[in-house]
Amino acid sequence: MKTLFTATNTHIVALAGSLLVLAACHDQGKPIATPEAAASAAKGIDGKWFAYPGQVDPLERTIDPPQPIGDPPLKPEYLGPWKELRAKLADADKRGEPIASGYTHCLPDGMPAMMMGMFPMEVLESNGQVTIIQEAYQQIRRIYLNDKIPAWQDAEPRFWGHSAGHWEGDTLVTETVGIKENILFRNVPHSAAMHIDERIHLIDKDHMVDEVTVTDPDYLTTPWQWTWMYARRPDYKMYEYVCENNREFADPDTGAARLKLFGPESK
Repeated sequence: MKTLFTATNTHIVALAGSLLVLAACHDQGKPIATPEAAASAAKGIDGKWFAYPGQVDPLERTIDPPQPIGDPPLKPEYLGPWKELRAKLADADKRGEPIASGYTHCLPDGMPAMMMGMFPMEVLESNGQVTIIQEAYQQIRRIYLNDKIPAWQDAEPRFWGHSAGHWEGDTLVTETVGIKENILFRNVPHSAAMHIDERIHLIDKDHMVDEVTVTDPDYLTTPWQWTWMYARRPDYKMYEYVCENNREFADPDTGAARLKLFGPESK
């Protein structure tokens, strides 16, 4: 009886302590945070982000921007054709006759280009997942925490691939596979075996970086690395972006981007 009485008293004291904590939280009008929610909130990458310094007023540039992205370390048999294509595209733009691209066909950027922040993006942290929403084309990327990505041979090709990540301190470490082979960043060719690694973390409360490493045994001689940087814009409201009734089309003979004309002159 004595042991039972002692154990019961202990349970009563513990229960009373829990009720006091609940009452205190209720009195202060604060939600009771679970350990998982507290851990996620502590990372601080939630919010709306603009490319830095791309869409930031020069007077607001308080930290040095990242270095420009270097040329991809393509194997010689691919590097030459890639440079020729870049020159051809630049010459067409200079003539005012741009060649049709994925944008002409209303295709989203996909990975990794959607992370370049051409338009604002929103990061949402939740238990077991980090969701990234790019305003352009309303692209949505889901990074599943403490999960495993499939082998690239088994990964269904997608615009944004298959992403898994984990936290190393306050750094979100992610890996992505399964990018469609026609989804290109800077027109750099890649194989189904392409692998994208990222390290996303805050520099300070208003600036974030994404350190990107791309490997591809079929096309690249070494990893291709660069850094993207973002500035926080807490008051920004994300807009709807739908590529609807696009007037551009690819000329079937030249491949140039053309505009569809509406009205009598189009007949």
